Amino acid sequence: MLLAWYDRHHRELPWRTSPAMATQGKRADPYHVWLSEVMLQQTTVQAVKPYFLKFLAAWPDVNDLAAAPVEDVMAAWAGLGYYARARNLKKCAEAVAKEHGGVFPDTEEGLKKLPGIGDYTSAAVAAIAFNRQAAVMDGNVERVISRLFTIDAPLPGSKSAMKAKVAELTPADRPGDFAQAMMDLGATICTPKRPACALCPFNGCCLALAHDEPERFPVKAAKKAKPVRLGAAFVAVNASGEILLRRRIESGLLGGMTEVPTTAWTARVDGGTDTSHAPFAASWQAAGIIVHVFTHFELRLTVYRAQVPDGLRTGPDDGWWEPVTNLDAQALPTVMKKVIAQAIPSAFDESRKFR
Repeated sequence: MLLAWYDRHHRELPWRTSPAMATQGKRADPYHVWLSEVMLQQTTVQAVKPYFLKFLAAWPDVNDLAAAPVEDVMAAWAGLGYYARARNLKKCAEAVAKEHGGVFPDTEEGLKKLPGIGDYTSAAVAAIAFNRQAAVMDGNVERVISRLFTIDAPLPGSKSAMKAKVAELTPADRPGDFAQAMMDLGATICTPKRPACALCPFNGCCLALAHDEPERFPVKAAKKAKPVRLGAAFVAVNASGEILLRRRIESGLLGGMTEVPTTAWTARVDGGTDTSHAPFAASWQAAGIIVHVFTHFELRLTVYRAQVPDGLRTGPDDGWWEPVTNLDAQALPTVMKKVIAQAIPSAFDESRKFR
């Protein structure tokens, strides 16, 4: 029933093989499946497509990615968010290349031993790339299962019950296509709002539809208000049109990414917000405030800009001067792009002129 629907209505995605090819024994490339699944965590399919193709163009296989400089990987990832994924992506590629001869393990258990691979990714790669009977459950699948069986317990506590249902339904034959069919069903038919129940292959047995309340599921625990953290960011531009950048420490939030100097804000504590916290003395001028929402908190940064002379030395460990025309090539997370654009509205337009 579901697989017949998938054969007719599956999405064409660059990391997939078609159902027809899968039934002929042509499996998806494990590297493609793994790369796409890591990228898709907390991110939409439409956002991921260009990043996936960019990564494949730069690093066609896992050995290429393993050998790539980490700075290049972080720069290519910039804008996808959740930057720990990029660091783990690099570590995982290195482990596959060094410890497994460039070949991904073909079981959930083996995959879970790799850096950054948990229950979901291991199940997805095992099922889709290796045809293992693994229960794959992402947000789309949670929605389908919760409605199909009217699972009333709120998320995340109901995840184990949902996964047990998925395991019961996953067939020994074509488990990878089944997993992708469930994802597609949730993404295109069993949507969060106004699901197209009349088109659903499960509409004859869906308990939520029978009770005329599909949008009540999945039940979610009440959201806690996100704390607001404060800080400041300092955009220094010299006479040659270069901006002062530095690299964040490898661990923690935005680890290893590029930034302009900021105060010591974290997810738990505020940083300074005035020019007394500037990285060096200059004529700092307020340029406004930017707001960026992370998973667990909201950050408000007061942005300052200063025009400084060429040759200004800021200390051996305080960063480097980068041409504004080269910003698009840097590993700048979205929050830092917002900061720079607030201080220099034309910065990224200028950068793209030269690429």
